[in-house]
Amino acid sequence: MNKNNPTLKDILVAAYQNYKKGDFKTAKILCYKILNINPNYLEVKILLASISAKEKNYTQSKQLLNEVIDIEPNNVSVLNNLGAACKELGELKNAIDYYKKAIQIDPNNANVYYNLGATCYNLKQLKEAKSYLQKAIELQPNFALPFLILGNTCTDLKEYENAISNYQKAIAINYNLTGAHNNLGLVFRTLNDFKNAISCYEKAIEIKKDNAGAHHNLAQALKESGEFNKAIKSHEMAIKYEPENLIHYFYLSYLKEDILDIDLKNKIEKIIRKNNTTNNNIAYGNYLLSKYEQKTKNYEKELNFLIKGHQFYFESRKTKFEILVKYNFNDMLQIANGVEVEKLGEKNKNKIKPIFIIGVPRCGSTLVEKIIGSGEMFVPMGEETSVLEGFVTTRIMEKKLLNLGKISEIRNVLFNKYKKRGLISDKFGNIFTDKSLNNFFFLKFIKEIYPNAKIINCKRDALSSIMSIFQNQLTELAWAHDLVNIFKYFDNYLQIIKNYNETDPNFLYELQFEKLVNNPEEESKKLMKFCGLPWNKKCLEFYKRKDLISKTASNIQIRSAIYKHSAERYLPYKKFLNQYGKKYSWFN
Repeated sequence: MNKNNPTLKDILVAAYQNYKKGDFKTAKILCYKILNINPNYLEVKILLASISAKEKNYTQSKQLLNEVIDIEPNNVSVLNNLGAACKELGELKNAIDYYKKAIQIDPNNANVYYNLGATCYNLKQLKEAKSYLQKAIELQPNFALPFLILGNTCTDLKEYENAISNYQKAIAINYNLTGAHNNLGLVFRTLNDFKNAISCYEKAIEIKKDNAGAHHNLAQALKESGEFNKAIKSHEMAIKYEPENLIHYFYLSYLKEDILDIDLKNKIEKIIRKNNTTNNNIAYGNYLLSKYEQKTKNYEKELNFLIKGHQFYFESRKTKFEILVKYNFNDMLQIANGVEVEKLGEKNKNKIKPIFIIGVPRCGSTLVEKIIGSGEMFVPMGEETSVLEGFVTTRIMEKKLLNLGKISEIRNVLFNKYKKRGLISDKFGNIFTDKSLNNFFFLKFIKEIYPNAKIINCKRDALSSIMSIFQNQLTELAWAHDLVNIFKYFDNYLQIIKNYNETDPNFLYELQFEKLVNNPEEESKKLMKFCGLPWNKKCLEFYKRKDLISKTASNIQIRSAIYKHSAERYLPYKKFLNQYGKKYSWFN
């Protein structure tokens, strides 16, 4: 390079060198120097677009790339980068169009297939995402990122074995991919394998000590395992590395209520007023502020903060949650009313004896499950397995019909799914619990597949359940972030139970939470008799167990003896909820 009279190519080389060193300012100066001489130097515009992307100025990056594509419409790399810029700008459908155009030009480009699959995943187009990601892996088997996102996709599809396999493959290719370790831990946690979940989070932290997300997930797993002191330390580590992420303070406040002082309140208010604060952070800020109002019994202010918090939380997951709301209020009702199986004279040769626990959240179901599982006879507990829901919805997607097939084949598939969860064992008489509360949608299906199953419908005062749901931030339940939807969900549940009791009045055991906590010995004896299990005092001493696990909002309460709950605790909220419940007879 002639320092006295450098060519444009020489200047471009220097710009690239500065870009690679992270000196974007000098790189841009050199780029604009070239463009002053040759405004149509495309390589320079591509480099400037990359710099803009690094600086998170995706609008400028997109503009520069469009200038290039106007001249070179078949430039696959530019089309791919345009898709990436659109994705960052939230223009996901435009991103997909650019990726698909790039694939038409170069059908063997693994990177484009990966980006297309990842974007479809963000849109929750899971079937399409799975197909594109598998194609990326086929083209480039040593590419770790498609395995990671395919793992995420399989997780959302509740294909947990496939998810585990894909995360493990991603780790085998790139051990330092912390997202794979972290997400693998999430799947193990879903499967109630807390030992492996904790190990995965610890590996993610070992690779990247300041991984606040992994510290947060580790804290949650430790809390759910009853290791509260360790959980507190992990939450505090998350705060250390993300001091302005309010989710960490929110979950820590359950274990260490004294953090809710005036200094933290001022900090919360300051953070949520910032222009660049995310919807998620605003949501958790409002949840925290509601706790301050609850302490002072300012119920209206508390409710207003909760409403605002849930609105921002829903907005932060809008694409996914809108799909899930439709699923809960349209698709699930169609399934409940229309799902069929082929009997073909099939005799009941089923040897497993499931105990299904159904209801709405915050109805006392966790307490019921721990009573059943803590007696003289060991009963494996399946908290939130989603086995039936996962099977039914996947089968409907595959067959495009509400007819799920032959009973014998369905029983075999479900047997294997429950067995892989560690719930079925001859040693324990093949008895187990499945506490997936929304199994009330599948009562007809359960009766066909398991005619001898025990089903316990957990009931609680509606106002108490509704307010407890709204106060406890049930993260993955899309319908639980809006009071209109909560009331609608309750009404659907109550109508389904009413209709079912009219057609088969003796199939469900109706357990009233208030009766159980006010007279635990008598009610628990009735419960165990219905389940065909022996009762002893250990049923009510579940809180003494060292192996007690719970992922629900009742995790802390179940580590103490049963205590009386007063429905009057929630009465001050009723006048504020009347506008939502006035059209429902069960609320008035």
